[in-house]
Amino acid sequence: MKRTRRLKRWALILLGSSAVLLVPWMAVLAVTLPAKTEVHNWSVAWIGLDVLMAAGCAATTVLGLRGDVRARLTASATASMAVLDAWFDITTSAMGTELVVALGSAVAEAGLAAACVYLALSKGWGRIPAHPGRTAQ
Repeated sequence: MKRTRRLKRWALILLGSSAVLLVPWMAVLAVTLPAKTEVHNWSVAWIGLDVLMAAGCAATTVLGLRGDVRARLTASATASMAVLDAWFDITTSAMGTELVVALGSAVAEAGLAAACVYLALSKGWGRIPAHPGRTAQ
């Protein structure tokens, strides 16, 4: 078996094992985590998440416009960040107006995630023309 195939196989075994081992860990967390807690650096955490999402959007845009297939990687990562942001927005919101705002944000983040998934799964990453519809002369 070639070295790269062997490495890929072990990486997949590691991922599968992680999926199985995370199940009992989630059960431990479900019974041991407090319902409420005080969080330090709250604003840094949220702003950092948005900075990462903006960087992912920018990197995907630049790479995509250049026709670089690595845009698939940044699109995948950005989709994950958008879903995580929506999840934490909703699950950390208080009932009422705060939750309504979080749900509205989640709709926008779901749209961003969907666009990123589309780009990540797209084929044919040729260079995108500056003026779509015009033909080169």
